[in-house]
Amino acid sequence: MDTLTVEHSGGVVTVTMNRPDRKNAANPQMFDELTEVFRAIASDRQERVMVITGAGDGFCSGADLAEAAETVDSDRGIGASLASMRAVGQCALALHQIPQPTIAAVNGVAAGAGCNLALGCDLIVASEQARFSQIFVKRGLNIDFGGSWILPRLVGMHKAKELALLADMLSAREAEALGFVNRVVPHEALAGAVADLTDRILKLPPVALASTKRLLNQSFSVSMSEALEFEDTAQAMNFGARDTAEALLAFLEKRDPNFTGQ
Repeated sequence: MDTLTVEHSGGVVTVTMNRPDRKNAANPQMFDELTEVFRAIASDRQERVMVITGAGDGFCSGADLAEAAETVDSDRGIGASLASMRAVGQCALALHQIPQPTIAAVNGVAAGAGCNLALGCDLIVASEQARFSQIFVKRGLNIDFGGSWILPRLVGMHKAKELALLADMLSAREAEALGFVNRVVPHEALAGAVADLTDRILKLPPVALASTKRLLNQSFSVSMSEALEFEDTAQAMNFGARDTAEALLAFLEKRDPNFTGQ
């Protein structure tokens, strides 16, 4: 791929946005390639966890507005712009639909769509050099890449409005205080902290992780009775899985379990 590097190692797939000269700003090709990669990961049972990060000293500075500016005030019309934005939306949805745990390793600026790409992951580990911003309105744009759905769920509606309407730049520690960054570590410790998380996830049962993630993702759109029904159905499936039998046997035998995803 031209805008990404993808590495596979022992059940961990690492996706690196690779336009460091543009702070990994996402052009249409990058959005398309991310969508392709996300969908491939979602359907690959060999992959147990995904890590996404950026090359160089930035995570993702958002959409590449230098390229987008070429179409402003052009004759291509709203229809063409809408088609382009729907491709961006499909990328956000493909990330959301990955059943495996996803980790954003934020090594620098994460702004606009880049910020919401990070927020769309299940866990965020940030370098002390990381910064976050819903920069959109300062560029004459509204929030996108799923931010209008994700942000209120993470920080509450009023704080989400503050972040989106004022478009302030947050430090990693400020983001951690708001609760949407799981860990902030020294810049040189970022890779090690992410590796520690992936190692822990690799020791857990993939099916149970996927069903837990799905239940949490849908929790704001279902009633309590519906949530219980979904939990019961998923749990019944777990009790029929080999990994659950292995977990119970390992517990009784006082040893570490060996999960296979079955």
